[in-house]
Amino acid sequence: GVKKPTKNELKNIPIVRRSIVASEFIKKGTVFSQTNLTVKRPFKGKSPMEWDNLIGKTAKKDFAVDEFIE
Repeated sequence: GVKKPTKNELKNIPIVRRSIVASEFIKKGTVFSQTNLTVKRPFKGKSPMEWDNLIGKTAKKDFAVDEFIE
């Protein structure tokens, strides 16, 4: 058979998954690092699986504390 999530699991995905967010104010042009990013719930921005690709890149806009990185 094919393994797939149940209806209840699908509706919980945005709640239980996490997103990359700013852990401090990040000004446009700042390089993303492990000190200015963190991972929190809910899932609305970039997935934590993209963490390594994001570190070292430059912010294209200002990000407030706890703002989702998109």
